[in-house]
Amino acid sequence: MKVTDVRMEVYRWPRHIPIRNGRYTYPTNGLDVIKIDTDEGISGIGFCGSVQETLSNLGDVSLNAVRDVGPSILQHLKQYVLGQDPFDTERIWDEMWQPKLVGRRGITTRIISGIDIGLWDIRGKVAGRPLYKMLGGFSDKIPVYIAGGYYEEGKGLEDLVNEMQAAVATGTNAVKMKVGGASIVEDVERVKVVRGAIGPDVRLMVDANCAYRFYEAIELARKIERYDIFWFEEPVNPDDYEGHRLISRATSIPIATGENEYTRYGFRDLIQNRCAAIIQPDAMIMGGVTEFMKVAAIAQAHDLPIAPHGIQEVHVHLVTAISNGLTLEFYGGATDPMWGQMFKDELQIKDGFVSPPDLPGLGIELNDEALKPYRVA
Repeated sequence: MKVTDVRMEVYRWPRHIPIRNGRYTYPTNGLDVIKIDTDEGISGIGFCGSVQETLSNLGDVSLNAVRDVGPSILQHLKQYVLGQDPFDTERIWDEMWQPKLVGRRGITTRIISGIDIGLWDIRGKVAGRPLYKMLGGFSDKIPVYIAGGYYEEGKGLEDLVNEMQAAVATGTNAVKMKVGGASIVEDVERVKVVRGAIGPDVRLMVDANCAYRFYEAIELARKIERYDIFWFEEPVNPDDYEGHRLISRATSIPIATGENEYTRYGFRDLIQNRCAAIIQPDAMIMGGVTEFMKVAAIAQAHDLPIAPHGIQEVHVHLVTAISNGLTLEFYGGATDPMWGQMFKDELQIKDGFVSPPDLPGLGIELNDEALKPYRVA
């Protein structure tokens, strides 16, 4: 079996109302898809971490630049994939990573991730086994948390409470909300009212998206400890390892991070420096399935759990494949107007858990008809 084609499809669609975290405003959402064909008629699908159009105090990020850069990098990397056996994921990954002609982080690693995920999808389809079974099959279900609680224009405390209560009504026993986009006083109040609304038995996570300096994060953490926070996510910039360590020592709230970390090398340093209690790799950003499994093993050797960031359709397989999988991030219709329409079948929450599809590979298929109007590249 040989790879005959690798191509990229980029989709973007507007949100009804732009959402904001501690750093950026997101007026759109989307998918960056890698499709891989073989000479035996079996095709794979992979996903890159989308570089979304964002608005910040630094100005707009041009959508034209985003949709041009990814496909251009793919054109360069294709030479290491075409004609190769899709089962040779270790060698293909290494060859894509070694050249110095393109960057070794950022969009380049995201494209490598999409290619690698697509190759693993093919491997599962050839074997006739779901990806999570191919990778270890530790469990056939995983608890989920609903991610949301963004800032929006005109969104008050009552709206935030209604959103969090609606999330709990889906059957989950865990929710996550944003902090860092308002004053510390305001965010403490937001956390307080959410905890009061969801009750003591639902896990509550907070996510700053790198909005704070370390001393600001410590201040917030100490003020919200009384509300039984399950984790404090990305309190400071991802490269501020010492800041993470200082925060971890100053609060009883576990620190979670990793969604902006790249490859096993970055996670090695993050983990060895004891920067976080919960590790959050995103396979669509940090190097694909191949790298994710290495990071999971490093974390396991340090007795650290994995709570991956990124779309649930990919990560449900990865987090159920490993013994140190903690929980799955789950996004629904509250944050994405295309939720329930992107794929032919959507994952469903049952009693607070989600199970990976019992189908070969990723077990997912794009809903091309619904996505077609939103293709931009």
